[in-house]
Amino acid sequence: MTTATSTKAGQEPVRYGWVIVIIAALAMVATLPGRTHGLGMITERLLNDPALQIDRLSFSEINFWGTLLGGLFCLPCGWLIDRFGLRLTLTVTVSALAVVVLWMTRLTGGREFGVTVMLTRGFGQSALSVISITMVGKWFAQQTSLAMAVYSLLLSVGFAYAAQIAKPWAESDWRVVWNAMGYSLAAFVPVCLFFCRDPKPSHQKCCGGSHSLSTENRAEGSFTLAESLRTQAFWVFALATSLVGLIGSGLSLFNESVLTSQGFSKDVFYNLITLTGTVGLLTKLPIGWIGQRCPLNRLLSAGLLLQAICMATLPFVRSLPGITLYGVGMGVSGTITTVLFFTIWSRVFGRQHLGQIQSVAQLLTVVASAAGPVIFARCLTQFGSYSPAFMILALTSCGFAVWSWCVSVPTSSEPSQKSNHLLKTTSNTGPQSALVELQET
Repeated sequence: MTTATSTKAGQEPVRYGWVIVIIAALAMVATLPGRTHGLGMITERLLNDPALQIDRLSFSEINFWGTLLGGLFCLPCGWLIDRFGLRLTLTVTVSALAVVVLWMTRLTGGREFGVTVMLTRGFGQSALSVISITMVGKWFAQQTSLAMAVYSLLLSVGFAYAAQIAKPWAESDWRVVWNAMGYSLAAFVPVCLFFCRDPKPSHQKCCGGSHSLSTENRAEGSFTLAESLRTQAFWVFALATSLVGLIGSGLSLFNESVLTSQGFSKDVFYNLITLTGTVGLLTKLPIGWIGQRCPLNRLLSAGLLLQAICMATLPFVRSLPGITLYGVGMGVSGTITTVLFFTIWSRVFGRQHLGQIQSVAQLLTVVASAAGPVIFARCLTQFGSYSPAFMILALTSCGFAVWSWCVSVPTSSEPSQKSNHLLKTTSNTGPQSALVELQET
């Protein structure tokens, strides 16, 4: 009787963990109004709105400061998760985002518009993103890779087809699109309240299957935030993914302008979003499989080099086959960095201080995404073309690829040796020994 009860108790948390994966994915898709991808859908219509009277450069500056200040929401979010739990933090954050999005559609001035951009960035791109990623990391101990692969697949579906849903309203007033997003967020609030749960300590052990003892040992050997910040591995992954966010935000906000300046129609803009999302959908599991069999820093280098090639060639693309190849390349490189960003923190640094570590990493990506549109806008203003920005970012991607190739990856299950990994470059056996530990998790 005891064995049967224990087995049933062990299976229920594992099963409900997959419900949490679905809710976490929906929560990440719900960040769309606070992301550059969401604003990018309505950028040109915002600039042509006579009530707002915003030009391209001032809009990029509003976006920069809004994203920068909104990024500060990341830091308290990790603490709130640990203090009040996932369900309450998620429900309040989604509710606040819904209110702000609906408020945004009622504005008639540029100053108030800047405030709402900051709040959508703060509640959406920053806080809600941290909550979404942490939900999966908190619920899964030994099955993190599989859970994150499914989570990433759901995100790809959500983001790819969100663009297609909005496509019929491509010529409509931007307020129509934003109203629909606001009411969709409001409808999501009851789902968060009634279906999101906080894992119990016993549930976390059960989710680890037969390796619950190993899970406890990993918790004891988890890196603190301060220890994580003293490793090169944290900075190379955080800064490299931030660079990807910088490029993605700049392109997403002005992608329609970039493509039309090269002779493409507006339909190509929406089709390109769908293409990159579909490529991400098809490559999530293969890249996750590769990530279990090669050092994660080397996989990051491959993604960054592919991104550099796409950046360097984009200014010369003038045909549909060319833009299709570009979309495929960016989809694959983006998938690599996305999968790594979702998995690296808990697998390398442990789960005990996961919320704080991920909040700092998320803050860096938010700051970078704030800088992206400003860089692209100033480049267009000064040079009359986006090409110089593409070339500089391509070279920067190459530099990060080299750094990532050379860095050592620490392990969180060896607390006595953590200090030996701090700020050291790789040895011949460093990445391989770290990979063994990562594969075991």
